[in-house]
Amino acid sequence: MSDIVMPRLSDTMEEGVVVSWLKQVGDRVSRGEVLAEIETDKALMELEAYDDGVLERIVAEAGARVPIGTTIALLGDGTGSAVGPDVSAAAAAGSGTAASGAPESAPGLAGAAPASDRSTTPAEADSGASGGGPVETGVIGSGTAGSADGRRRRPKSSPLARKIAAERGVDLAVVTGTGPGGRITRRDVENAPVAPENAMPATSFEVNGTTNVGAGAAAAPASGDYDEIPLTTIQRVSAVRLTESKQQAPHIYLTSAIDVTDLLGFRVEINRTLEAAGAGKVSVNDLLVKAVATTLRLDPAVNVSFAGDKLLQHKGIHLGIAVATPAGLLVPVVRDADRKSVSEIARESRDKAERARDRKLRADEMSGGTFTISNLGMFGVEQFTAVINPPESAILAVGGATDELRLDGGEVVTRKILRVTLSADHRAIDGAVAARFLQQLKSLLENPLRIVA
Repeated sequence: MSDIVMPRLSDTMEEGVVVSWLKQVGDRVSRGEVLAEIETDKALMELEAYDDGVLERIVAEAGARVPIGTTIALLGDGTGSAVGPDVSAAAAAGSGTAASGAPESAPGLAGAAPASDRSTTPAEADSGASGGGPVETGVIGSGTAGSADGRRRRPKSSPLARKIAAERGVDLAVVTGTGPGGRITRRDVENAPVAPENAMPATSFEVNGTTNVGAGAAAAPASGDYDEIPLTTIQRVSAVRLTESKQQAPHIYLTSAIDVTDLLGFRVEINRTLEAAGAGKVSVNDLLVKAVATTLRLDPAVNVSFAGDKLLQHKGIHLGIAVATPAGLLVPVVRDADRKSVSEIARESRDKAERARDRKLRADEMSGGTFTISNLGMFGVEQFTAVINPPESAILAVGGATDELRLDGGEVVTRKILRVTLSADHRAIDGAVAARFLQQLKSLLENPLRIVA
């Protein structure tokens, strides 16, 4: 008998939603067969069997949100002797129900569980070990709620759980732990009842192992005249990551107005040539991606990440392109964008954007970005600021080009003006460095032949 656990299917994954089971109890499965569809923080992916056997028990039903490393099913020899923990209730209590945005089935998924994925222990799962940082620290202290001689001993709990319990006035002695060995976790404390006189007026939330106190959630309308819309996994993770970014990275914002009249004309000429050759068209965003990549190659000081007492200057220029999907914001990455032609960037961007909307991107196609571009110009937005996508240190917010009056040799002319705003992490990028980047980008876009030179 072997446990089938929730695997880590992306570097930032801390939990997953069992969207649907493709095998049922009693079905014989072979190594490599797809057992279930899992929604991660980035995509819908397929969970493969790593052993031959018979699916004897489904522990986490479709819709359960389960930490990585937690048993979700049991594989046996068909005798029905497999026995394991029931995590469905704990998963539901700890993380809520599955996101309503998760489809019941998604045929033709491209993502698959990596063959190299190792088994993760429940202890690792509870500590939230991932590339995005821990959610809870490891176990400190020991003991149980009671002992044979009747002496009361402190129940096992994580430091974060104890801190939240103290802030909320929760007595750990009356909390049932759902972690390994009955350890009390953050979620157990958050789901414990709190007496009104002990309730905190502000909202507590945890980011990378640190409890943060916000301004407090708005009270629900007394009439109940609203619909509850559960967050998708992507939205939940984005909420944590963006909160972390705004709290930890001191943002600075610089805006530049760029004359793209010649750029738009240049795009028309490029597309005319590509159409004659039977190739696909390029968008303004494709030209922007190429221009940003070229600028980063010329001046790599913005292509960095902050790492405590040092900066990591990335050798590769891997550009994330923010894409709105029904499940939330996804950021496919165009790797080595500076080495690709505009038409190659156009094909890759179009393909990845379509697969992002269909939740068919692999996790590695959304990882490793060093700089992000967010374009809302197609929605009529003229200018905005964006939140940095950690661990990157900068993101470029792009508005739409509008007609504006400009002086040209003493004459008033109409020009197409595009405003871009760079959000930069001031710990890694000084204002002068950010300004120089925008100056170089502006020069490229206003002289578009240099983009493809």
